[in-house]
Amino acid sequence: MGWEEPKDYEDGIAEGDATVTIVTGDTGSTISISLFQAGVTKTDTAFYDYLIKTGQNPDFQPGVYALKQKMSSEAALKALEDPTSRRENTAQLPEGLTMNSTLTRLADGTGIPLADLQAAVADPSQYGVSATTLEGWLFPATYTFDPGTTAQQVIKTLVDRTVTSLDKAGVPSDQRERILTVASIIQREARFTADFYKVSRVIENRLDPNNEETHGLLQMDSTAQYGYNEINKGTASSSAEALANDNPWNTYLHPGLPIGPIANPGDLAIDAAMHPADGPWLYFVTVNLDTGETIFSTTYAEHEKAVAQWQQWCAANDSADC
Repeated sequence: MGWEEPKDYEDGIAEGDATVTIVTGDTGSTISISLFQAGVTKTDTAFYDYLIKTGQNPDFQPGVYALKQKMSSEAALKALEDPTSRRENTAQLPEGLTMNSTLTRLADGTGIPLADLQAAVADPSQYGVSATTLEGWLFPATYTFDPGTTAQQVIKTLVDRTVTSLDKAGVPSDQRERILTVASIIQREARFTADFYKVSRVIENRLDPNNEETHGLLQMDSTAQYGYNEINKGTASSSAEALANDNPWNTYLHPGLPIGPIANPGDLAIDAAMHPADGPWLYFVTVNLDTGETIFSTTYAEHEKAVAQWQQWCAANDSADC
């Protein structure tokens, strides 16, 4: 009868704590999504629609903000514009960020110049890491640092936290880089945490050089996207250029694992990399990008049917993830 569910919460409902990160380059539309994902607003467009409706174009300041869940868009805007809502010297780092994105968030949250942080990661050996870069070694979490903390101290804190996670998962010291590489792929590929251990098994099954279906080719879109510098574009599928580009991370062209991690994995992904589920799966595809429903298959014919389901979902839904 013309009635539809309101897109915004009413004032006065706000309950529970939430934190939202604004990074350099964020706009009303991207912040609107971040607010929804943190449970602050009711829909992913509510905040942006409110800004458009009221003709506002605020100058948002990067940082981590303490808000409440179930806020109206008007209340959320007031909180984001209130300097007391900003958590000083704090950086919120979600799982799956690349090193470059991590450094940007650290700079925005702590006020440490980005150039200082970039210099601090230039030599991994000073943190006891033998890899050529610290990609995968900057553990995702929310950090608050004391005033005056140096860039090197910040990076050491993140690397030490990664070592703690590796040790907890029982990773031998000579296997740390491999496990972080596998875990980073799991982190970027799996939509549901419940699927992490099955994705881990798919990776190990595909790496078998004697497998007649895969011949040791991993064929993970996330790795091709990383190698072609399009991993942050936010889509599940890769461009034709990324799939064809000959670089050490393109697992469509080169058998085995890529030459290093592609992002920073969390505790669960690291544990999954060490303890894959038992199963014969060689393929998986998320067929519903809203719910995260993922189908695992053992043959390419089965996988093609699942891919068709994903394509049907994309055709029926206006999703930027497709």
